[in-house]
Amino acid sequence: MLFWVARHGVDLPDVPGPGSLRGETVGGITEPWKAIPASAAPPRGVMLNSLTTSFVNRLRARDQTAWYELWETFGPVLRAQLTKWGKGRIGVETVRDLSQETLAALSDSIDRYDPSRGARFSTWLLAIAKHLLGDEMDRRMAQKRGSGRKAAGLDESWMAQGSAASPDGDYEAAVFRAKVCAAIRMIEREADFTDFSVYRMRILDGLSGKEVAESLGMSEPTVSRRLAKVRELLRSKLTEVVQTYSFTQDELAEPERNGIQLAPNKADDAAFDEAISEVYHRVMEERRRDASFVE
Repeated sequence: MLFWVARHGVDLPDVPGPGSLRGETVGGITEPWKAIPASAAPPRGVMLNSLTTSFVNRLRARDQTAWYELWETFGPVLRAQLTKWGKGRIGVETVRDLSQETLAALSDSIDRYDPSRGARFSTWLLAIAKHLLGDEMDRRMAQKRGSGRKAAGLDESWMAQGSAASPDGDYEAAVFRAKVCAAIRMIEREADFTDFSVYRMRILDGLSGKEVAESLGMSEPTVSRRLAKVRELLRSKLTEVVQTYSFTQDELAEPERNGIQLAPNKADDAAFDEAISEVYHRVMEERRRDASFVE
């Protein structure tokens, strides 16, 4: 294994978030950021944008908040993918451990990342998870045979664009939805409480402008102004999240491919709101299934 996260230790805090997107308290995680040497040399030749570089530097500096953000954003996606691959052969605890190990290994492997080979951030996550799952299954087989097994090194052929390790469409869509939900959590924390309440009721809950106005005791024009304010903030935060977790131009273009225009344009506002609502409700349903699996 690249990293082993013990099954006892500190719990992740309950991070605020809308509805079932609220961060969950997950037991059994030992501070994985401590596995990354604080003095690790910066990656050589890695041409990543400043937001991505800043986030990776936070991971290397053992910034617990950065690890929580990474786990909260991509933990559910990894758990779902590992469960799919495991086909019932691995339990909930192992799925969680492997998800945590994947994120711990993520920071370490950036030193070997070569952007000229075209690998996406999502491909990077998937390749590490697949490696760790394979190592876990080999370890179990070795135990059954009564022999030891040394963990294999991470095969970096996944860096090549179009490699066999390329993720499928469902996985890519799940990673993008995770980025959208991360942006929603960010605006909930940063926006005025009433402003976000308007946005949540109008877009996420699907109420009409009149219903929101009556519920909050304000005029419909006021509802529209507050909604526009939060929409603008969400566009800004989603741009930030996408840039942070993107290694390729193809990833940067994902919002537009999903009907989400990040450049402010009043003509696109309705389509933007509809696309965000669709992502939100899809993720809520996935989280309910995830919670049911854990139980």
